[in-house]
Amino acid sequence: MMHPFKRCRKASVSLMALLFVAGLLVGGMVIFFITLNEIDALNDKVVALQSQLSTLQVSQNVTYQNITIYQNENTLADIYSNLRGSIVLVQGTTSDGAVQGSGFVYFYSDRHVVITNYHVVHDTSSLSVTFSNGNGYSAEILGTDPYADLAVLSVDDAPQSEFKPVEIVSSATLRVGESVIAIGNPYGLVGSLTTGVVSALGRTITEDYAGGFSIANIIQTSTPINPGNSGGPLLNAVGNVVGITTAIVSDSQGLGFAIPSNTILREISALIATGTYSGHSYLGVTGQDMSYELAQQMDSIVTYGWRIATVVGGGPSAGSLRPDDIVIALNGSTIRNNDDLASYLEEKTLPGESLNITLVRDNQTVDVTVVLGTRPLPST
Repeated sequence: MMHPFKRCRKASVSLMALLFVAGLLVGGMVIFFITLNEIDALNDKVVALQSQLSTLQVSQNVTYQNITIYQNENTLADIYSNLRGSIVLVQGTTSDGAVQGSGFVYFYSDRHVVITNYHVVHDTSSLSVTFSNGNGYSAEILGTDPYADLAVLSVDDAPQSEFKPVEIVSSATLRVGESVIAIGNPYGLVGSLTTGVVSALGRTITEDYAGGFSIANIIQTSTPINPGNSGGPLLNAVGNVVGITTAIVSDSQGLGFAIPSNTILREISALIATGTYSGHSYLGVTGQDMSYELAQQMDSIVTYGWRIATVVGGGPSAGSLRPDDIVIALNGSTIRNNDDLASYLEEKTLPGESLNITLVRDNQTVDVTVVLGTRPLPST
């Protein structure tokens, strides 16, 4: 028979065990509910923080947009304000009367000069430059290049305080569609600003004073250019010079042309030091663009390229090229037309260099090598 104390002790132990288990269960439930509440509270805080962050991001985006709009509204005004003093009125006298155009101040080799178009100063007997403040001074021609329609002037009588030079940057990075700005003196309306875009690159134009040779690698722009704008700067969206306005197409709407700034940078040293530039390559041929119709007439296998019409006797291409040869590549670069050919020669070659020409002759593709000459001086 079991002793009563032992039964009581056994019962007490069992009761304590039950209480301990119950305590664990209750404690676990309490901890669970506390943890659950804390998790819910943390989730609420995370949601609140996400909402605040979203609000901040929206507010931040609106701020950035407002800044962008503000800058766009004021950029042109700031560019004009900064550069107006750099643009000058160029006036001259010829046997036919008075001429005028635009120009801009540039600092090169420790001196200030004015850059303008050759056709503005061509055949002038006297020249003057008038700054935006109305002060005018006599000017002299330092150098000219009719093949690039460039002229550089000195204005030695003007004090240094008159000169506010522009910055000229490379035109090689220009893309069709980029915004450009022109500042000049159309019809004598001094300091006029117009805007547009680059509408094409690598064009060629022909002027009478260039002896029939093409002026190559031209920028085509929708920026309005009128008589009197000639010689003024073509600027990019931050106000740096990427070209010099030079010509318009008569009766056109929004079709103007500018000499690229790379041509200025390439020639400026020679124009100031020697008065001329002799780096224009010369093939000694004439020709025309190929087309589908011309290919049909010639029974040609190619519809692109540049067909040679004549070869100058004694010129660089004599003995190497023939009439009806179709030039399709220069040094491996495809030539579709005269724009491509003239621009490649102007930008990529120099007189005295050997040029590999790929052409189609009698419907066979052949390669010939020509040593480039130097363009003869224009007859006008």
